Amino acid sequence: MKLPRFLKPKSTSQYLVALDIGTEYVKALIGQVAGDKVEIIGVGRQRQRLTDMSSGAVTDIAGVVENCDAALKRAEQMAGVVAKDAVLGIAGELVKGGSTSISYRRARPNIQIDMVELKDIIERIQNEAFERVRKELAWETGYKELEVKLVNAAVVDVYIDGYRVTNPIGFQGRDVSIQIFNAFAPMVHLGALQSVAKDLDLNLINIAAEPFAVAKSVGAEDSTEFSAIFIDIGGGTSDIAVVNNGGVEGTKMFAIGGRSFTKRIASNLGVSFEKAEQLKLDHSAGKLGAKQEKDVAAALAGDIEVWLSGVELSLSEFDKLDHLPNRIMLCGGGSALPEIKQALMGSTWYKNLGFARKPKVDFVSPSEVSRVVDKTGKLVNQQDITPMGLANLGLDIVGTESIGENVLQRLSRTLSL
Repeated sequence: MKLPRFLKPKSTSQYLVALDIGTEYVKALIGQVAGDKVEIIGVGRQRQRLTDMSSGAVTDIAGVVENCDAALKRAEQMAGVVAKDAVLGIAGELVKGGSTSISYRRARPNIQIDMVELKDIIERIQNEAFERVRKELAWETGYKELEVKLVNAAVVDVYIDGYRVTNPIGFQGRDVSIQIFNAFAPMVHLGALQSVAKDLDLNLINIAAEPFAVAKSVGAEDSTEFSAIFIDIGGGTSDIAVVNNGGVEGTKMFAIGGRSFTKRIASNLGVSFEKAEQLKLDHSAGKLGAKQEKDVAAALAGDIEVWLSGVELSLSEFDKLDHLPNRIMLCGGGSALPEIKQALMGSTWYKNLGFARKPKVDFVSPSEVSRVVDKTGKLVNQQDITPMGLANLGLDIVGTESIGENVLQRLSRTLSL
């Protein structure tokens, strides 16, 4: 069933929707493409029911459609237009992202590298990554024939005869090494999002792994030098992305988020989930009295330790890196809990990992999201970063590509759609 809209679309090619279907909230942004930027002119949010989502994945399509429709209507009212081209985010433990490298010796090193050769090598990398992910998911789920699909791809590194290049087209050389980041997701999750978009009468132009969207949207101005660890704490999951020298090395997700903390407060304090959620928000904002503050902090202590263990375990899997970036950037509504930053800064958890020194911990600011300009004044904190990152990715598809855009980045993006 297609849900009605109260406005008629105008110039839909100039607008895009970024839809972050989170476990706790749906967040909808409407942006207008303005050159090499997207200006956010509409913002809408809608609370999800407990049964609509689980650990970042859709569990009730009809319920999620209803919530998305409500968020979109609010954004449309603010923007005064309807946008049809949409980028949706996907999260959850079964969304897998990692980098794969391949090196080969060219038979004719004096011949320039062309698009045909480049496309062939990228497809070889992605086929290898696809088989690895299928085996990993089969082991985790017990389903040997679990169907998966590529959702995002990006170039991490290219070397020709030991020389790093950003675009290999036209270069000569014998030894070529290319590293590609690929993100895959099970078709059951992708299919649910496609159904949501169809019922909302949206033109789905991309589904993006959310940690990839966040990582690609920050630090782009000095992309070849930028390195950081992004931790996006949503309602159902914590999503981690490691960026090294401008390239996304990999993503990890585990099912501990804001909802887990709320349930713990409800259980320990003997209150309803709704009351516990409000206590958690007031605790994050420093609005509680001394007694309640102490009780909430005590309730959270054990789960924060478990969460930190999840971060440590996730980062330990990046053992191929010489060292982990020493900058940790937090976003997502759950990151507002003061215990999160305190845990990352106040213990020695990092010493068993590949850090050269103790990491610095900061929050991602909406102003740091590249190429996204907020015209509404409504995007003000960490929970707005993910939908802004989705808008950034959408700009690559609906916006006008700059003349100097990396050919290899365009190719890898095309292959991922």
